[in-house]
Amino acid sequence: MKIRFTKMQGLGNDFVVLDAIHQSFIPTPAQVRFLADRHFGVGCDQVLVVEEPTRPDTDFRYRIFNADGSEVEQCGNGARCFARFVHDKGLSEKRTIRVETARAIIAPQLEDDGTVSVDMGVPRFAPDEIPFVADHDAPVHELTAGDSRHEISVVSMGNPHCVLFVDDVAAAKVSAIGTAIEGHPRFPARINVGFAQIIDRQWIRLRVWERGTGETLACGSGACAAAVAGMRRGLLQTPVRVAMPGGELTVSWAGAGQPVIMRGPAGTVFEGEIDVPMEDRM
Repeated sequence: MKIRFTKMQGLGNDFVVLDAIHQSFIPTPAQVRFLADRHFGVGCDQVLVVEEPTRPDTDFRYRIFNADGSEVEQCGNGARCFARFVHDKGLSEKRTIRVETARAIIAPQLEDDGTVSVDMGVPRFAPDEIPFVADHDAPVHELTAGDSRHEISVVSMGNPHCVLFVDDVAAAKVSAIGTAIEGHPRFPARINVGFAQIIDRQWIRLRVWERGTGETLACGSGACAAAVAGMRRGLLQTPVRVAMPGGELTVSWAGAGQPVIMRGPAGTVFEGEIDVPMEDRM
């Protein structure tokens, strides 16, 4: 089955974007894994699907699939690519669009300088909204993973995040600790794990272990989660520059009950057509 795709990236976090409005194709988990494979497929961290909205107050539906085939709730870098895609493809002339995700409504906006700002919604901290097994909400929780104890902050940005503040992010054991925390039983839906180093009150360095994918060059929702966690703990103040291996984002948050605004670049890498095997041939 031949499908058209667009390869996009936001700070090196790369995506295969599928227009499911003008072609009839929603990938199965096995087909997502094929598309994401960097040797046999196109290669990406996540597959993004653009669909018609299912509710009258939105312009599009936005579905996100991790490289392992699992469907997830949110992706900030993907949201910026999504906005760039629908504008560049002529699917919408609006500078600001309303997009439904699995957990929330987001509102990406194209800026005059070519960057994209995204209203990521109001962060949530209640354990059952992460989800996280705990008997109360707190800015800091203790978690034992493997042989180590960690001080963590948990927040949902439409998807679940755990943030650790470290002295040296370059030396952080992202793979080992990220793997141990991602599948920890206190996170029943698994978790994205951010490792943040504070440079000053408005600048952090960040690496993110994404559930179902591994470490990526950047994570937009992870950048929001780390900035919010730091501000909630009194370690940071808005706006916060978040420097990741793939580049920088700016995250602004006015405090409890207010939405998080993320701003950064997004662009197309290339376009193409690929023959995706049917399920019975995989």
